[in-house]
Amino acid sequence: MLANDIHHLHVPSSPTVSGDPRNGGSAFVSVSRPDLDGDRYRTTVEQVTGSGPIRWTAGDRDSAPVLSPDGRTLAFLRVVADEHGAERPQVAVAPVDGGEARVVTALPLGAGAPVWSPDSTRIAVTARFPEPGRYGSAVPGDDDRRPAPSAEAPRLVTRLDFHVDGAGYLLDKLQQVVVVDVTDRDAAPVQHALTSAPCSLAAPRWYPDGSALLVVAPRDLGDRETHDDDLYRVDATDGSLALAIRTEGSVDQTVVTPRGTVFYTGASHADGTLVAEPQGLWRADHGSDPVRLTARETVDVTGTPVLHGDDVLVTVLDRGTVGVRRVPGDTTAPIGLEDLAVVLGGRLVVSGFDVADDVLVATAATTDSPGEVLVVDLATGASTEPSVLTDYAAPVRDDAAAPGVRRIEEVTGTSPDGTPVHGWVVLPEGDGPHPVLRVVHGGPFGQDTWAFFDEAQVYASAGYAVVIGNPRGSGGYGLDHGRAVIGAMGTVDVDDVLALLDAALERPDLDGSRVGIMGGSYGGFMTSWVAAHHGERFVAAWSERAVNAWDSFAGSSDIGWFFADAYVGADPEEQRRRSPLTYAAQVTIPFMVAHSEEDWRCPIEQGHRQFVALKRAGVDASLLVFPGEGHELSRSGRPRHRVQRFEHVLAWWAQHLPVAPVA
Repeated sequence: MLANDIHHLHVPSSPTVSGDPRNGGSAFVSVSRPDLDGDRYRTTVEQVTGSGPIRWTAGDRDSAPVLSPDGRTLAFLRVVADEHGAERPQVAVAPVDGGEARVVTALPLGAGAPVWSPDSTRIAVTARFPEPGRYGSAVPGDDDRRPAPSAEAPRLVTRLDFHVDGAGYLLDKLQQVVVVDVTDRDAAPVQHALTSAPCSLAAPRWYPDGSALLVVAPRDLGDRETHDDDLYRVDATDGSLALAIRTEGSVDQTVVTPRGTVFYTGASHADGTLVAEPQGLWRADHGSDPVRLTARETVDVTGTPVLHGDDVLVTVLDRGTVGVRRVPGDTTAPIGLEDLAVVLGGRLVVSGFDVADDVLVATAATTDSPGEVLVVDLATGASTEPSVLTDYAAPVRDDAAAPGVRRIEEVTGTSPDGTPVHGWVVLPEGDGPHPVLRVVHGGPFGQDTWAFFDEAQVYASAGYAVVIGNPRGSGGYGLDHGRAVIGAMGTVDVDDVLALLDAALERPDLDGSRVGIMGGSYGGFMTSWVAAHHGERFVAAWSERAVNAWDSFAGSSDIGWFFADAYVGADPEEQRRRSPLTYAAQVTIPFMVAHSEEDWRCPIEQGHRQFVALKRAGVDASLLVFPGEGHELSRSGRPRHRVQRFEHVLAWWAQHLPVAPVA
């Protein structure tokens, strides 16, 4: 894969399914394709059967398809322009057996993913509603005046949870629940919310009788800053809210059984720790305390739970994979990872799934694909290989002008204290010995995986062996592993990063004298730290969207008001000791600082301070700044910026770590 091959990355969304796609049924997905010419992402809804995928909608900005329970109508999001020219995702519906799509909402800032009522007559979505005079809305009393962002009235901020990367300011555009009756084809598109809560609401799910919805809301409806969520019942007629379930912490997604029992994924905050806390599957009835069904010590659940009979199917992180596991819904004690039946496993990362009768349809990334549609017979589960219905990776693999998909191999190292460190090396063509890039993931409570990783593929295609892996602090290896760096950043995690590198360098096809280090976010922190403390091991460093100074991060990042204290502590001296900026003068190798101007997770001042400190210390340092981008540049930034970033990365390493050693 070359730097400008990102247009080959065709990635399907979580599926929605009716029947067995291999035998008369269908699955629907939206497929995202980077468009370099238009510098945007084109998303199309496709129908997947045993014969493969076919395009189902005419629009190229359609996403989030969801089938109605009766299987007759597909709801999805379509980006349309309003009367003022603003383009927003709105809910559209179309008959599955053919017919024109009908847009049924006209919400001022667009709609979230649709959720069907049990009787297939209504759709619930979440939507943000702006304060008058903001985000293109009219000023009160003057419908013709819609101020540009720079001309809006000032914001008065009185609390800490006021902004988040990617979404911007939050308190002036609260998210509410909207309900649309889709039975009246002549009705005007809905513009108003059902609810008027004093906080944002999320993840609506219908109760089986259709009289109400279950939503996630901050504790006490956001009366003060909180990291805890509760579940509220929203009356589907008048929008009134009532507390349904008090939880132990945060809530991600829910599902409601026909009997009204609620299963949800979420984390406990009972011990007061807000970071590196694995999510579990919980069960609760109205008015009862939630019961955790999966073991906190070994199981980390993600995504949306799906019912299958009396069981609940969930996706679970496990040593660089994300597979589907089965949890008995009536269990009375938390079940450990080793006792959860595998439904869909192996060297893959499941991004979403749906169930119809005894068939599970999932989208998953594999070692050689960023995403395919797979089918599993639930009657046999993991005892049979899944059927693969798509080949979205064909352009990456088959482009005659590109190097194709590079091979990934597992590697395990041992840290000085005996802790095993798990990871991989992505290999270039040829016998080597190859120059090496040690690429460190973000988080720290994230994980590298077996899945196709565009960055590693681009670097390996350019001739570099890429070492990735999961030092302590990463997810997917149990509670203790994830929490090992709390109060200890820059200690055992550094040991693990280097130990995995050492294990990879035992291979004869890797050149231990030609190694670079790079990473983003927490990986950028690690790069900055290692360059200062172990720079002799590397020829150069590329530190991107990094935390470099905990003191200013605590006051500028969208999560700084709690994250810095949780991982490092509130003591200013300890924050200084744990900040790479403190040791910038110890750096002796060429150093690139890369950052995005609109990054609110690790604000650009983090990059500025590091660059200035390095230059003042006489380091061969450069600063690369991307306008208009946030923290997610490398994953979902503008396609051209993603390509330009790759080009800069490869130019940096070509200068400081050429593939062919200099004679």
